[in-house]
Amino acid sequence: MDRPKPPDETLIAALAGNELDALDVLYDRYHRVAFSMAYRVLGDRLAAEDVVQDAFLSVWRQARSFRADRGSARTWLMSIVHHRAIDKLRSHANMPNFVPLDVVQQRESDAPGTWAQVWSSLSGDVVRGALEQLPAEQKKSIELAFFSGYTHVEIAGLMGVPLGTVKGRMRIGLQKLKSMLDRPEAGVTGA
Repeated sequence: MDRPKPPDETLIAALAGNELDALDVLYDRYHRVAFSMAYRVLGDRLAAEDVVQDAFLSVWRQARSFRADRGSARTWLMSIVHHRAIDKLRSHANMPNFVPLDVVQQRESDAPGTWAQVWSSLSGDVVRGALEQLPAEQKKSIELAFFSGYTHVEIAGLMGVPLGTVKGRMRIGLQKLKSMLDRPEAGVTGA
């Protein structure tokens, strides 16, 4: 008969008391979803694995700082993973051998459709040109989400606007981009 699985909050409290077995249980419970999040932000398996390892190390070191009244242990852990991934993305962007987005070979998208076709068939200059034509708020929202890896909630906080405003700006901005990039003069045909 299986023992009942301890709640996440109990495991974090055990970690705060230096019970390292709790870290094993948390890792077994969340390493797949943590890796998935890190990989989605970074697009690189090795970098994502490094981020997950670093994040779980931070969970162990910072267990005493967890506050259940501010959110669930899962949310806390995933926010650590997300922030570590964004930090790694930013640190790579500041490296001298960093390759700009328009030079990077496009990898196959997990989400097939019009956007995957558009992104795979356009050069970075065309996309940047189309982005420049958007109103500043729409452009900034899209850049923060797609190029910096921020969530809609984080973008709302950064820009000081309601979440619905961010979602609306992104939806309208993406529709405008699609319209601009679908034109024959943009160099996309048959998309």
